[in-house]
Amino acid sequence: MAFKFFTRNKHVLLYGASLAVLLFLLKWLELRFIILDHALEIYIGVIALLFTALGIWLALKLARPKVETVIVEKEVHISRPPVFTLNSTELNKLGLSSRELEVLQLMAEGLSNQEIASRLFVSLNTVKTHSSNLFIKMDVKRRTQAIEKAKRLSIIP
Repeated sequence: MAFKFFTRNKHVLLYGASLAVLLFLLKWLELRFIILDHALEIYIGVIALLFTALGIWLALKLARPKVETVIVEKEVHISRPPVFTLNSTELNKLGLSSRELEVLQLMAEGLSNQEIASRLFVSLNTVKTHSSNLFIKMDVKRRTQAIEKAKRLSIIP
């Protein structure tokens, strides 16, 4: 059956094969002329590709850290007193008022000045005044320092 197909279409197949060979020959000649005409550009392009690949490899090699960092997670148990007791002697030494102590406790909860003002039903300027008095009395410059010092002195839990 396949033989009948080839015998019936012999001229078409022969013509198609000769066109394919001719096309291959023309493309090969065209490629040869392109290579001969542009040989210098091709060599420069190949060298540029080689140096680019070398540069990428070298950058990856140098960017790798020489020291491997190992992260170890370990539970640390901190012993705290079960019940918080207010250190009233330190509180008296600092001379903090009850309202300043409230402001300090709310700061330790992470509230902003506006949130503290709304919680205590006072104006924002009043909270700022209490905060600045608190910083002066505790001899600190920032909220975080005030909270840390108050926890260390057992003024707040």
